[in-house]
Amino acid sequence: MTSGARPLPRTLVVRLDSAGDVLLAGPAVRAAAAGSSYTALLCGPQGAQAGRLLPGVDEVLVHDAPWVGLEPAPVSRRETLDLVDAVAARRFDRALVLVSYHQSPLPIALLLKLAGVGWTAADSEDYPGALLDLRHHRRPRRHEALAALDLARACGFDLPPGDDGGLRVQAPPDTTSLTGPEPYVVFHPGAAVPARAWSPERAVRAAAALHAAGHRLVVTGGPGERDLTAKVAGEHGLDLGGATDLRRLAGVLAGARAAVTGNTGPAHLAAAVGTPVACLFAPVVPAERWRPFGVPHVLLGDQAAPCAQSRARHCPVPGHPCLDGVDDAEVLAAVAALAAGADGRAGPAARPRHGAHPPPPPGGHPDTERGASI
Repeated sequence: MTSGARPLPRTLVVRLDSAGDVLLAGPAVRAAAAGSSYTALLCGPQGAQAGRLLPGVDEVLVHDAPWVGLEPAPVSRRETLDLVDAVAARRFDRALVLVSYHQSPLPIALLLKLAGVGWTAADSEDYPGALLDLRHHRRPRRHEALAALDLARACGFDLPPGDDGGLRVQAPPDTTSLTGPEPYVVFHPGAAVPARAWSPERAVRAAAALHAAGHRLVVTGGPGERDLTAKVAGEHGLDLGGATDLRRLAGVLAGARAAVTGNTGPAHLAAAVGTPVACLFAPVVPAERWRPFGVPHVLLGDQAAPCAQSRARHCPVPGHPCLDGVDDAEVLAAVAALAAGADGRAGPAARPRHGAHPPPPPGGHPDTERGASI
């Protein structure tokens, strides 16, 4: 495939974090794919399922990077060399390294250079030396999805015509056989980081209140959360804990009137299928960067709580007040408003543009540094 006389590049997009992070990379991935002949995604084991759901991805490569994750893998010479060999074999022309605002892209940038990738770009506050060909500076307080798209645009990529820039996944399956045909609300009580979810006891009370208000609940969770989902569903909801992989969870969320979830991957998966989110958002990380993107949503939780910006995994304040202090009336009001709006919504393709802005002018973006100068 060519654009004029110039062949389109083979592009590698890197996002090594969790499923939610990979989903937030979706708009940037689609922009890269629109300007590439072949687009691969390199992600970690926790993000692989999400990566396979993203439109525009021709291949998913998986590497358990020892500098990423809640329980990082040990450093392995063999696995590191295997990654270098796998990337080298695919002869990528370009690589975009996507990282969160607090992460460094330089470890993977070094490996990409060793693999022979000709041109690499990333957001980096650290001096990159020869490791980056384009050092981009993230805009202050930018949402993660938009920050990734900004980088893609700085590299000369952009979304194709008609793409609204929201989160998106491949068409999810019909999961009516799991949920039943009647209208329902999804309640996802768990999170990989306990500080970002209700305590189990508070989740049980919320499920009872939602049920009493007339909502049919479908309670979801991963294989390791079966005890939690069984406790929360109780006699108030349908327990689907451990019953879905990420693709089938996308189907369950797509059929819901609204989703109630913490700041975790399913919140972003709900956004990717166009379902509004009542998000229990603990302020341990900033909502401006991580809130549900591109869909109607309500943030529940005290954003000025003492734990704000701490990045704590376990709540440092007794009683977990930022989330457990959210009362049932707030939850019911949020779900009622979101569900009422969802009843008349069109599909994800009909969503308005969110955060769209023109591509950078010729010569680069003002937040971009070409080469490794400082």
